[in-house]
Amino acid sequence: MHIPEHLKKLRTHLFYYLLPCILLVAFLLWFFILLLMPAGNGQRVYGLTVNKGAALSLVATELEQRKIIRSALHLRILAQFKGQDRSIQAGDYRMTDLMTPAEILEKMVLGDTDARRFTLPEGYSIFQAAELLEKAEIFKKDDFLAACQDDVLLKSLAIPGSSVEGYLFPGTYLVGFKADEQTLISDMVQTLKRKSKSLMTTIENSGFNLHQVLTLASIVEREAVAVDEMPLISSVFHNRLKAGMPLQSDPTAIYGVRIFGGTVTRKDVRRETPYNTYRIKGLPPGPIGNPGLDAIHAVLNPAETEYFYFVSRKDGTHQFSQTLKEHNQGVQRFLRTKKTRKTPAHHEK
Repeated sequence: MHIPEHLKKLRTHLFYYLLPCILLVAFLLWFFILLLMPAGNGQRVYGLTVNKGAALSLVATELEQRKIIRSALHLRILAQFKGQDRSIQAGDYRMTDLMTPAEILEKMVLGDTDARRFTLPEGYSIFQAAELLEKAEIFKKDDFLAACQDDVLLKSLAIPGSSVEGYLFPGTYLVGFKADEQTLISDMVQTLKRKSKSLMTTIENSGFNLHQVLTLASIVEREAVAVDEMPLISSVFHNRLKAGMPLQSDPTAIYGVRIFGGTVTRKDVRRETPYNTYRIKGLPPGPIGNPGLDAIHAVLNPAETEYFYFVSRKDGTHQFSQTLKEHNQGVQRFLRTKKTRKTPAHHEK
């Protein structure tokens, strides 16, 4: 059968015109199928760390190599198509091969990291922090405490004490699922150093070093209920130190023995420990908790008073006294319903 020449030319033209269209349709079909199809069944899990300023191309290649996605090129094209190729955020991400490329891209663009929030309240000790971390199922209590007392870590952070107590700045932190105890501790210590950097000249002029400031601030933090009383409480301890009197602070009597809380007993104040300021004069060897900036400022800027004693009124405030007689009258007035010891300068929470 003879095909006219003009039909041959038409068929050739159609082939050359249709072929690109067919290839484009095939590519788009492949693109959208992969967009909706994960690379596996979820058994493969990968912890991806995206550093600040990381290129999407490198991230995509890493995910392809780990078989979390089928094609790095596909993820890059998707990101460029959506105008998000430079929008991924730094962080630790838990990726699985059951996630589609679109889900993976969205996770990184939103910065939906797999970090957990941990909040350390002001004044909490490393022992209390360890309990909070274990309760939140972030770290085991014993593992965290071991890291807090690790000699190598302490040396790397230039901490002079036997633990990081006092150097963990209170606040809320994001703990990446790949982070270990040392990572969190370092982050908290570095935060303290940043926050206290502007105070270093004041600290140098105070007659104390940073370790001593944190030690006294941790005691003020534990004793105070209201922030506006911190300078007054600080003044009591400053006055006692200058007079050579023991600080006689209840929280120091139980530090390292049991968690803060409840009434400090006669047995507690008689216990021989390096931290018990009923048994030693001056400051204990280190902080008894992790103070916030308010307590640190109170230590560096104590109120000018002649107070040597204070006792809780049981309403969040304290009675401050110059003399032991006046103090004992306050003890009788505010604590008469309790069978407590009569010691010169105790504070019951």
